[in-house]
Amino acid sequence: MRYCIALLIAVVSFQLVARDDTRLDEGWKFAKGEAIKDGQSVVDETNWLAITIPHCWGWEEAQAGEKNYYRGPAWYQRELDATVQPGRRYFLKFEAASSVAAVYLNGKLIGEHRGAFGAFCFEITPYLAGGAGTNLLAVRVDNSAQPDVAPLAGDFAFYGGLYRPVHLVETDEHCFTPTDHGAPGVTWLQSRVTKEEAVLDVTAEITTGSKPPKNLTVVASLFDTDGKCVATTSESVLTRTNLAEMPCWLHLTVPKPHLWNGRIDPYLYKAVVELHSTNQLWDTVEQQVGLRSYRVDPTNGFFLNDKPYALHGVDKHQERWNKGWAVSEADLDEDISLIKEIGATCIRCAHYQHCDYFYSLCDRAGILVWAELPQVDEINASSQFAATSRNQLLDLIRQNVNHPSIFVWSLSNEIRANKADPHRELMDLNNVAHSEDPTRLTIMAVNGDAEKLPQMAKIPDLLGWNLYPGWYGKSNELAGFGSRLDSHRYSSRYGGYCISEYGAGANFLQHEENPTQVVTTNQWHPEEWQCYVHERDWAVLKSKPFVWATFAWVMFDFTSPVRHEGGVIFRNDKGLVTADRAVKKDVFYFYKANWSAEPTLYLTERRFTERTNAVTGVKVYSNAKSVELFVNDVSQGRNSHPTNAVFVWNNVTLHSGDNQIEARANHDGQNLEDHCVWKLAGP
Repeated sequence: MRYCIALLIAVVSFQLVARDDTRLDEGWKFAKGEAIKDGQSVVDETNWLAITIPHCWGWEEAQAGEKNYYRGPAWYQRELDATVQPGRRYFLKFEAASSVAAVYLNGKLIGEHRGAFGAFCFEITPYLAGGAGTNLLAVRVDNSAQPDVAPLAGDFAFYGGLYRPVHLVETDEHCFTPTDHGAPGVTWLQSRVTKEEAVLDVTAEITTGSKPPKNLTVVASLFDTDGKCVATTSESVLTRTNLAEMPCWLHLTVPKPHLWNGRIDPYLYKAVVELHSTNQLWDTVEQQVGLRSYRVDPTNGFFLNDKPYALHGVDKHQERWNKGWAVSEADLDEDISLIKEIGATCIRCAHYQHCDYFYSLCDRAGILVWAELPQVDEINASSQFAATSRNQLLDLIRQNVNHPSIFVWSLSNEIRANKADPHRELMDLNNVAHSEDPTRLTIMAVNGDAEKLPQMAKIPDLLGWNLYPGWYGKSNELAGFGSRLDSHRYSSRYGGYCISEYGAGANFLQHEENPTQVVTTNQWHPEEWQCYVHERDWAVLKSKPFVWATFAWVMFDFTSPVRHEGGVIFRNDKGLVTADRAVKKDVFYFYKANWSAEPTLYLTERRFTERTNAVTGVKVYSNAKSVELFVNDVSQGRNSHPTNAVFVWNNVTLHSGDNQIEARANHDGQNLEDHCVWKLAGP
């Protein structure tokens, strides 16, 4: 303990900044097409657009209903002012580029990355102009379909661009490598975690300059929220001039750890790894780490830190209305706030790797994350596709392995039976995931095609079924949902599974009293049918303990160029919230009443303002024990017999004109009220 504190004091006296990270948001120019030839260093930018990063293209056309939104090459360019200091190294890190990127500096190609969702990093030290100079950075990004780059298909738009931040990273001559799949260079694997002790295996990937010190020391330390060092260890590394990169392994034990306990207590330690030689600090990587264990019981469900923990949550795409994929941190803050409000305990980040910032938000919120590889619908049988997919999986795992919220690595979604045989490639990916991270389980999401490929479903450790009773399929499937869940009981490797998707669409401007089965491809998607489906789905799902998690599809509406339904073109309208985050649909409050401890009282059908039936039903979602309903200030009685937080009054009479509908309740001493106005057409 004393050593750890003394070390920190010494670090301050050695050097204030070992590593510097600068975001390159401003000063970019953009042009579609082949605006630059081979990354040439002098280009006429007269017709280029001035933009900021993050930036993406395609969303404008896709939102407007243009099926042939632009998919092809485009170029980004900016000046890079860098004063090259002797003994310092310089790296460019891109958090994502969709989907194939080639990076040039001063007309020279420095690297390429294939895949739209993972970060990547290149060293640019040898390519920079010496001394204080201006360099020209050019990036060619191409989002056209590539036979070796997943996803090959999908029910969402494939935008292009540098849609996540770009960084200039400056380090000392010897550092933790930032170029290993864009990862931080430091891995904290939780070998064993109990309330008595946590055992951590730390790996540091070191890269050295031309004249490395004979001995380097790696120090790994863990600090609690009060700044107290709770564990530290160090390891010496003997360097060699003919070996530029080398790993260092450390073993750390934390006695009586404060566990990361989901939404209950998402406690995070500060994890610091430092690279030293005598009287010199070379590099520091600082992250947050949560200590937890989990397991899935095929009969009794999910356990977090050896205690039953209910996993109920949502699926989420990274898209946002009027921005496409180029979302801001403020946008993601709002998203996680809404997901927390609904009471979710888990998120499936579909159907690809999401950004590091969002995973960090989940760490802090205590929301468990399903992290997914972008293999959607089909694979390509070529060796090139297998190699690119393997690299995408390495991107996903190495960049995000330290996030405590991530509990599974997903290999694919809804692989079709009538395409290339997926078994060999999925087996390879499953082995890669286990070798990279033996502390987490693998999973995949399947639909009806898995019944034709039953062995495919047994490749990963866990399984998720995408089922849509009441939406797709026959009208009687909603009534038979429980039986169908039973029939899939042993479709996974060990028995038990989760529901990775379920739900129904809704246009919040469409309404129908006593709704009937919707034809999903038609233009009529009333909000009331979405509620009906979710209410019945949830009642069945919560009664099946072998269904160890549920993910409602989907948290937010999003653009889908294969759809023209529900009165809106190119929209998947199954969201609980609209794509612009402006409207929480009624079903949002159904789940809030069931999942959240926050006092909730909500009158449904509030947007169904124009009424034609004088005698109607009124429905309220609330987690109160009883609710009283008033119509035009006249009590309709107190209801104390909800079903899954649903209170219903039948045969309520409205009069012609405006009717004041009000619900009142008390939740743990807090008075709740909600009201709306319905207008009944006159005779």
